[in-house]
Amino acid sequence: MGSGKKEAVRRDRQNKTGDGLNNVRVKGENFYRDAKKVKTLNMYKEGKAQRNADGKITKAASYQSRDLPDARIEPNRKWFSNTRVVSQDTLKAFRDAMAHKASDPYQVLLKSNKLPLSLIRDGQDTNGIKQHKAKMTVETFPYSEVFGPKAQRKRVKLDVSSLSDLADDTERSMDTYQDRLEQARLINGSSGREEQENSVSIAIEPVFDKGQSKRIWNELYKVIDSSDVIIHVLDARDPVGTRCRSVEKYLKEEAPHKHLIFVLNKCDLVPTSVAAGWVRSLSREYPTLAFHASINNSFGKGSLIQLLRQFSTLHAERKQISVGLIGGPNTGKSSIINTLLKKKVCTVAPIPGETKVWQYVSLMKRIYLIDCPGVVPPSSTDTPTDLVLRGVVRVEKVEHPEQYISAVLGRVKRHHMEKTYDLRGWTGSTELLELLARKSGRLLRGGEPDLDGVAKMVLNDFMRGKIPWFTPVPSSEDSIDGTDSRDKCLGEESKKRFLTDAAAPVSLKSDEEKGSNDEKDVDDYSECLDRDQKGLEAKAGFLANVIESDINDASGRETASESRTRFRHVNAGSAPYNYAKDSNKRQKRM
Repeated sequence: MGSGKKEAVRRDRQNKTGDGLNNVRVKGENFYRDAKKVKTLNMYKEGKAQRNADGKITKAASYQSRDLPDARIEPNRKWFSNTRVVSQDTLKAFRDAMAHKASDPYQVLLKSNKLPLSLIRDGQDTNGIKQHKAKMTVETFPYSEVFGPKAQRKRVKLDVSSLSDLADDTERSMDTYQDRLEQARLINGSSGREEQENSVSIAIEPVFDKGQSKRIWNELYKVIDSSDVIIHVLDARDPVGTRCRSVEKYLKEEAPHKHLIFVLNKCDLVPTSVAAGWVRSLSREYPTLAFHASINNSFGKGSLIQLLRQFSTLHAERKQISVGLIGGPNTGKSSIINTLLKKKVCTVAPIPGETKVWQYVSLMKRIYLIDCPGVVPPSSTDTPTDLVLRGVVRVEKVEHPEQYISAVLGRVKRHHMEKTYDLRGWTGSTELLELLARKSGRLLRGGEPDLDGVAKMVLNDFMRGKIPWFTPVPSSEDSIDGTDSRDKCLGEESKKRFLTDAAAPVSLKSDEEKGSNDEKDVDDYSECLDRDQKGLEAKAGFLANVIESDINDASGRETASESRTRFRHVNAGSAPYNYAKDSNKRQKRM
C-alpha cells in the first residue's frame, strides 16, 4: 500500500475546531507525529521556565509565577478583633457539664469531635498530680525538648515559691502515698513493696489465695479486652462483698468506651423489697438488672436480652458485639449464659472454681457471650471469715471449719436456723453443732460428735441458699420520696400476665420469715391487695349490671339486634363479648 492511498483516507481536519486535533501534520512536515504526540511534547515544553543567556528567568513556567493578582478583602473590623474567646466561667461551666454527662451511666457518647481536650481537663481532679503534669507537658511540648540529649528543660519545674509551699506540697504527696499503693495493689495484685517498715505479716492458709493468681487475672483481662459490653455479676445476698471495684476503676480510666452493667443474680434468695432496694441503689452508678438463673423458670431474661439488643443496635457499624461476664467465684456467670441460651453450654457446679478458662458462646447472630473464671480482688480488709462466707474457697479444703459457724450465726436470724434444722434450745455455735451432729447421726468413735463434718454441711447450706440470709440495703436507700408502693414490688405484674409468663419469680420464704418484722413488705402487700380488691369489686358490679340487664331482656323478649345494641351502651371498658350471645340463647330457650 503506497503513501498516496494513506493520504487519501486521512481526514482533513486543519480547519475544524473543538476536537483538539486541529494541529494535524501532513507528510511534508512530519508524517510520524500525530496530534496526541504533539500535545504531549507541548506539555513538556511548557513545564520549564524560559531563561536568557545569563540564566535569569524571563518567563516563568506554568503555575510557578510569583506575581499574584490583587486580592479583595472586605473592610471589616472583625479581622482585627479576637475570635473564639472563652472566659474562665464559661470554661468551668463546660467542664462541669461534661463531667456530669460523662458520669451519667445511662448516656452514651456516639460521636466525639476533635477538640482541644487539654483545655477541658482539670489537673486538680486527676489522681496523681505529678503524673498528670508530666503527661500534660509531653502533650504540649515536643518530645525532643523534654527528653533526650537536646532537652531544653534540665531541672525539675517546681510550682512553689517558698519553702513553706514546698513543705505543704510534700505533705499532700505523703497523704496520697498510701492511697496510690492501695490502688496499684487493687489493679495489678501487687503493692509495689513486698514488706514495709513496721508491718506485721499474718500467716493464712494457702487456700485463701484462690482466685488471685496471675493466670486468673490474665483470663480476666483477656475477657475485658475482647468485650464491648461488660456484665458484672453480683450476688443479691451480698452485692457489696462480691463487687470488684478495681475492675470498675480500670474500665473507667483505661477503657471508658466499654459499657458496664450490673446483674443482680440469685434474687430469688432474698425478699422482694431487698432486691428492689439494691437495684435502686446500684442503678445510680450503672444500669442494674435483677436476675434469677434457671433454664426452666428464670426471671429477668427478657430484660437482659432486650438490653443487649439495644447495645447491638447502638453499635450497628460492627458485625457483632461481644459481651463478657465477670464477677466473683460462684456468683452464677455460667448459669446466666445457660439461662440465656436455654440449654447447658457451660459447665456449672455449686462450688467455686469450676470455670478454668474463658469461653466464647454465640447467643444470636450479632451477640456473643464470653464466660470468665471468678476473680477475687485482693483487699487488706478482707479476713478469712469473709472469704469463706462469700463462697470464694471450697469448704472441703478449709481446716477447722467450725470456727466460722459463729460468723454464720451472726448473719442469720435465730428462728431461721431453728426452722431449717428443727432445733431448739441451743445457746452457742458449738452446742448447735453438737445437737445437729447427734440428730443427723454424724458421730465418731466413742460417740463423739463430728463437728468438722457438720460445720462443713452448715457452711454449704449457708452458701447454697438453704439457710435464708441477706445483706440489708443501706438506710439512706430504704425510703425514696415520691415513689409508688407498687415500684417496690419487684417483678409484680397483673394476674393475666403472671399466668402466661413462664419467667415468673419464685419466692422461697418460710412461714416465719413471712411473719417476721418486715412491716414494709406487709404494708406494700396490703396496698396491692386493696387495689386488687377494688378491681374485683368493680368487675363484680359490672357483672351484676350485665346479669340484671339479661333478666330484663328475658322478660321483655328483646330481639338479638336490640340486645346487642343495648349491650354496646353499657358503661364498661373491658366487657366480654359473649354476654350478649348468652342472653340471646336464654331468650330462645324461654
